[in-house]
Amino acid sequence: MKAVIQRVENAALSVDGERVAAIGLGLTAYVGIEQTDTEADVVAFCKKLIAMRIFSDGDGKMNLSVVDVGGEIMLISNFTLCADISHGNRPSFIGAMRPPLAASAMFDHCVDVARDLMREHGGADRVKCGVFGADMKIAQTNDGPITIVYQ
Repeated sequence: MKAVIQRVENAALSVDGERVAAIGLGLTAYVGIEQTDTEADVVAFCKKLIAMRIFSDGDGKMNLSVVDVGGEIMLISNFTLCADISHGNRPSFIGAMRPPLAASAMFDHCVDVARDLMREHGGADRVKCGVFGADMKIAQTNDGPITIVYQ
């Protein structure tokens, strides 16, 4: 499982010109599901995402999590994170989970786990997501910028 996590002031996701999801202060997480990923990998990622202290406290130090700041999370499926570019110039996506139905189910599980974890902190509704397999347009205002790569 690979993810690119960005701290944002806001983000909005559209499909076919229609807004599907939007968040204010929080995290966008672009998630690539790989062939070898398990449900346990998804749970470990979501726990890390929820608890990661990358928001500033009153002293300007990154000591607060998305939960601590009452922030939101937008999860976005992104199989291109699984690209292998070690040979030639055309990326190979052989490492991405197949078939798409299995990858979609695993991404849905990721959304469910994140919502369950946020529910424990009073915020299941603060987890939004994109549309698996869709051509999504994402506009976001990065904050920092703070960008973390999860592998």
